[in-house]
Amino acid sequence: MRWRPLRSLRRLAVRMAAALLLLGLAAAATAVCPPQVAPAPAVARDRGLLWRLTRDGHTSWLFGTLHVGKPAWRGFGPKLQAAMRASDVLALEIDPDDPALAAALADTGPAPTLPPALQARLALAYRQACVAPEALAALHPVLQATTLTVLDARWLGMDANDAMEQLLRQRMRALGHTVVALETPAQQRDALVPSDPAQARALLEQTLSQLEDGSGRRVLAHLARAWEAGDLQTLEHYDRWCECSDGADERDFMRHLNDARNPALADGIAALHARGLRVFAAVGALHMTGPQALTRLLRERGFRVERVRFGP
Repeated sequence: MRWRPLRSLRRLAVRMAAALLLLGLAAAATAVCPPQVAPAPAVARDRGLLWRLTRDGHTSWLFGTLHVGKPAWRGFGPKLQAAMRASDVLALEIDPDDPALAAALADTGPAPTLPPALQARLALAYRQACVAPEALAALHPVLQATTLTVLDARWLGMDANDAMEQLLRQRMRALGHTVVALETPAQQRDALVPSDPAQARALLEQTLSQLEDGSGRRVLAHLARAWEAGDLQTLEHYDRWCECSDGADERDFMRHLNDARNPALADGIAALHARGLRVFAAVGALHMTGPQALTRLLRERGFRVERVRFGP
């Protein structure tokens, strides 16, 4: 089956998670840069999507996150804070502090030689992001473009440093809670960089196109509005606004990237809960959508799953 370039919203969200780590490697260059995210006071308000998970006589929590954020989002609302205090462990898709993650993302084999036209497009993306190419040169070109995509969120007043995973990790550690990863570094690497060179090149071309035509920024803006409002229905119908194609090969790729990962995520949450731990699992919000939604899989594993509503 021929693999075509993709514009998947779920793919963008998953790649942003690993880019939290990659951004720490970037160095600024002199150019007309995207604006720095302006400081803003934290506004204590519940945002995102939260579910209560009950099984075996005790409660855990499932929180749908966004992998970039705004300074105002540093303030957590009362329902989210209560759930964090009532937990023992924070379970993330990945732990950005794990040194094995950096090694796994760097271990993608020799960097491919790009055609001159594609190399020129990547170089232009670096200049527009105000990042020195040598800062990320050791990474696979797909991961380089992923990082540039996340940096583009600065035009929306968003930054990976304010991602929910980062903020939750800081708060939960301050409460004395343990942080664990639900996936291995190798699983993250395999999700981010296709093993087939032709697929990897097509993914790189599509990522650069998203930067060039602004579609990635538009989709992220729509996603952020829906996430902040806890609008699960809009997220469920992402295909109406994600500027995606709908070919069979895209559906296959998405099953591999998103849906196929959900059973293992559900098993990880269930295993921690079975040890008697009160788990606060924070996973990208789009993992809560589709036929393999985490909420559905956790019900199949015997949990009572209840949405915790925020605000009016």
